Amino acid sequence: MSLRHVGPILNPEIDSLRQIISDADEKDARDRYREETADNIVGARSHEQRYQPHPWQTPSLSPSENETSIVAWNENDPENPYNWSKTRKIAILITTMINIINSTMGSALPSNDVQAMTKEWHVTSTTQMVLPVSIYLVGYIVGPLVWAPLSEQYGRKMLVLVGFMIFMVWTMACALAPSWSAFLVFRLLTGIFASAPMAVVSGILADIFGSTVTRGRAMAMFMAMTVLGPLFAPIVSGYCSSTIGWRWSFWIALIYAAVSLIPLALMPETHGPVLLQLRAVRMRKQDPTANVVAPHEQEKKGLHELLAIVLTRPLRMIASEPVVSCVSVYLSLVYAIFYMTFTAFPLVFEDIYRFSPGVEGLIFLAIGAGTFLAIPIFYAYDSYLHAAMDRGEEWTKQEEYRRLPLACLGGPVFSISMFWLGWTARSDVSFAAPMLAGVPFGLGFMLIFIALLNYLTDAYEIFAASANAAASCCRSLLATVLPLAATPMFKRLTIPGACSLLGGLSLLMCVIPFLFIWKGERIRAGSKFCIALHQRKLEMQQKVEIQRQRALQQQQNRTDKPPQ
Repeated sequence: MSLRHVGPILNPEIDSLRQIISDADEKDARDRYREETADNIVGARSHEQRYQPHPWQTPSLSPSENETSIVAWNENDPENPYNWSKTRKIAILITTMINIINSTMGSALPSNDVQAMTKEWHVTSTTQMVLPVSIYLVGYIVGPLVWAPLSEQYGRKMLVLVGFMIFMVWTMACALAPSWSAFLVFRLLTGIFASAPMAVVSGILADIFGSTVTRGRAMAMFMAMTVLGPLFAPIVSGYCSSTIGWRWSFWIALIYAAVSLIPLALMPETHGPVLLQLRAVRMRKQDPTANVVAPHEQEKKGLHELLAIVLTRPLRMIASEPVVSCVSVYLSLVYAIFYMTFTAFPLVFEDIYRFSPGVEGLIFLAIGAGTFLAIPIFYAYDSYLHAAMDRGEEWTKQEEYRRLPLACLGGPVFSISMFWLGWTARSDVSFAAPMLAGVPFGLGFMLIFIALLNYLTDAYEIFAASANAAASCCRSLLATVLPLAATPMFKRLTIPGACSLLGGLSLLMCVIPFLFIWKGERIRAGSKFCIALHQRKLEMQQKVEIQRQRALQQQQNRTDKPPQ
């Protein structure tokens, strides 16, 4: 199948750029799916080896390659992450959740420390007061573009572990910062390395959970931690800044990170291609005469290809994949509004209701309650969906129905919460009214993220980390920029006007999941990645079947051969 750009040529330069992106997308998708499929081939030895083969070794994929054997997973292979025990998978899930809290809590950690910091360093600019949170999110923009594609090339554990240890170093640097400018530089570096688990965890979950059911539920827990982390931060900083000093916010975060490092160090590598590469290395050490390789070793990329293909993958997905770009736009707005609440809540609960920073931080727990409320709703829909699939109902055959109805519910609920907050935040109305707006806010936010990130993961399979990195990059970019305008916007438009504007924008975005349900199959059919993946999947399935039949025939021939 030839993949070519279809559409009007605006000018030769733009059309040439589009063709370059299209060609890179197609090559990337074909190469990676070829490797992934080779990793998971189930086969038997197709020829006699010059040495005693390893029981987990699979033969060369080509009958002409008589001197080389390719290592691949066998059926029920205990080292294949899909076949790991439930206990081991749960342990990995808990480990990733613990570390996600570190990363996301760090993003909003200074939210209630800013007044103490600016007083110590004599900072008076309202724009600069937003920078301790915003500059951290700049790291979320840069980091995923590197961490996610590199994790698909070199494995998950080492990148997450090294990134987390460096994250701890810069967290300590923030606690010891001698000046405002040094503190901002340290925050930027902290954010870059904190983005490693944010970018890679979706890939880890895709590595170990082969079923869409279990993977979807694991992603739901992952998303809950991304929301809860920032909600803990205002509580920690609110009480520290008014009692033991703002620097203790970072010392407490560092202590928690040190405890989190222990299970992270014990977590195994989960990326299948890298595990097979390690197996091949181990086999060559055990038998120096063994001429065996892993598919990952045959797909090694040079520096030019690494830069041109691997590291640009998230950016190319944003530019050329409508599913990725639309999801990124929607999540960016919702995520930015979430971080704007760290500006809006003090204006509401400290200025109007005269709460202390510590008590104001507790208001964020209402959003946490909404987040937890989304989990049983997700599980209920998931159970309903799979019961309908077992009955063979026609609507379940459309992939969009697996995830997107949750976003169709969450979008309007999220928008309503913004109007609720804005129009009840008055001195003549009890604080409970705007506080309770946090429940539908957290509920809608969570449902939108669960649905759309799971949709990305299901749609792009082996590219899940890069697709999620693209969305993470975009939403962090908007979450960095919009809070800079939050204080002027709330003061100029007033709290009701600003909340209504944000609620109206989020209401417009509600159309995106409905659009995907209506035209999603057609949109994915035009995706460079999805076309190449689908075509390659059919080709490899045919090859695997041919190889299986050939192996069975050769096994039969050896059995029938009379002894010498």
